[in-house]
Amino acid sequence: MTLPNTLNASTIAAQAGGVVDTPSGGVVPPLQPSTTFVRDEDYALVNPDNIYSRDNSDIVRIAEDVLARLEGAEEALLFPSGMAAIAALFRTLPNGATIVVQSGIYWGTTKWLRDFSARRQITLHEVDASDPEALQAACASHTPAIVFIETPSNPWLKTVDIAHAARCAHSAGGLLAVDSTAATPVLQRPLEHGADIVMHSATKAINGHSDVLAGVLATSAPAARIWTDIKADRHDAGAVIGPFEAWLLLRGMRTLPLRVERMCRTTQTIADYLSQHPKVADVYYPGLASHPGHAIAARQMQGGFGCLFSFLVKGGAREALAVVGKLKLFHRATSLGGVESLVEHRHTIEPHTGIPDSLIRVSVGIEDVNDLIADLAQALE
Repeated sequence: MTLPNTLNASTIAAQAGGVVDTPSGGVVPPLQPSTTFVRDEDYALVNPDNIYSRDNSDIVRIAEDVLARLEGAEEALLFPSGMAAIAALFRTLPNGATIVVQSGIYWGTTKWLRDFSARRQITLHEVDASDPEALQAACASHTPAIVFIETPSNPWLKTVDIAHAARCAHSAGGLLAVDSTAATPVLQRPLEHGADIVMHSATKAINGHSDVLAGVLATSAPAARIWTDIKADRHDAGAVIGPFEAWLLLRGMRTLPLRVERMCRTTQTIADYLSQHPKVADVYYPGLASHPGHAIAARQMQGGFGCLFSFLVKGGAREALAVVGKLKLFHRATSLGGVESLVEHRHTIEPHTGIPDSLIRVSVGIEDVNDLIADLAQALE
């Protein structure tokens, strides 16, 4: 039985969209690892939906259906990583196209887009999309085929007005794609604000357990040329997710609303605490009233402001690294959105990208908030 879309996201997620294992009666959707599927004596497919697992997998379709429902989309496509999803989106462009991309976003995206644009003679314009006038001017003067934004951004936590960005892109004849990884579909649904395509690194909070690589694209216009091109590219280039990874991802999504609720509440408390700490110079978190993008985030995010934030330690690299080195509960590791809290000295990871050497990026998990604050307190002292 498929659950109706009138139900709330937490219900759809918890029940995996209403899918059960019909043959056994199990309440957990089954995993079928087969790469190929049998035909009968007349060479007709036993299951018309399944020919070969590169593009046919029941568990992948189930996970995609749940993601589409959570996102308020008509269709979603899974990829083996977030970057594979981004690559599939931009590979639809012809040589010589023009794109406008938000500056200061996840460095992996920026680096790949710069290299890709150079190889394909694509004109890339980077702009601070959190500045509405700058974004409008860039779209008007460059008429991009795709405008790509990330909100909240990583690691600066800048907030972009999605509805405004959509108007800018559409008035220039282009499409708006939004990386909504830090928000998850629980907190933000860009398609409802006018975006054409939404992207997530599902490796992060959507999976939530730091054990699956996955990416997703979703749209409300599955008949659009760009979407059919993306689907063809995924099939032909083989950028597919495996059935076991899809099964794990679906299992992680069943607790997504609960995890996000807890993580947002804890992150807000920690951000409030650090914003008053004498050894902290600044805190970047859209949940703080002092954040430049707070009003926009409050308008387009529901239920919280995410688990990701950054803060500046007073001093420089030595002081920041000392804090990171003394933390006991926060794992010093890359990524975000898992049930365990993580911390990064971002300048060490990306030394040539303009990240201040006093910046510490934090992903808050589901641990007790008082334990996490106590750990930060002892590290800062």
